[in-house]
Amino acid sequence: MKESSGPVLIRIYKLLRRHFGFLNWWPATTPLEMAIGAILTQNVAWSNVEKSIINLRKAGLLDLNRLLEAHPRTVKRCIAPSGYYNVKYKRLMSLLFFVRDELGKDVQNLSNMPIGVAREKLLGVRGVGKETADSILLYGANMPIFVVDAYTKRAFYRLGILKFPDMEYDDVQAVFMKNLKKDVSLYNDYHAQIVELGKNYCKKRPACERCPLNSICKHRIL
Repeated sequence: MKESSGPVLIRIYKLLRRHFGFLNWWPATTPLEMAIGAILTQNVAWSNVEKSIINLRKAGLLDLNRLLEAHPRTVKRCIAPSGYYNVKYKRLMSLLFFVRDELGKDVQNLSNMPIGVAREKLLGVRGVGKETADSILLYGANMPIFVVDAYTKRAFYRLGILKFPDMEYDDVQAVFMKNLKKDVSLYNDYHAQIVELGKNYCKKRPACERCPLNSICKHRIL
């Protein structure tokens, strides 16, 4: 892993924030809605998830008990825009049973546990991987953990912060958590900024000439 430091990471964040503004992510009205979205967004664009959330809202199913009691066909029809609806239905139900049985029906009760314990419990839920678990912890339970995704690995490898583009999730996460103060708001918005960077500029075929980080990126194409 290449050397990185808080000042470098903060400089990157400030450049992104100046370009994109404060992003107020995750777009959800309740912690439960946020957790539902974390399952549905796996391997699909957020625009598709938004359609599924709207469907669930119109059907009156953004409620734990109602969603658990709804006919599987109804739920699958609602979440179909997110793709893989049979798989995602099973994963969603597993998460909802966990929220009901282990969290007293409140996602935010995760914050009553040590963060490592809460993370391990989430990772024990069918279909919940590290990115999904950390998203729920950060955005749903307001716990200080940095979320890593494919955009993070790609962009920070190109920036020269990461030694390899395919570093392990926990190793990439440690780069941020060891060099930034433990701040939920910072972790929240920083990850949102990275997502926007990856979607708009640092793509597989990057748009380096327009990127807000092109003055400091080692990968830039001039």
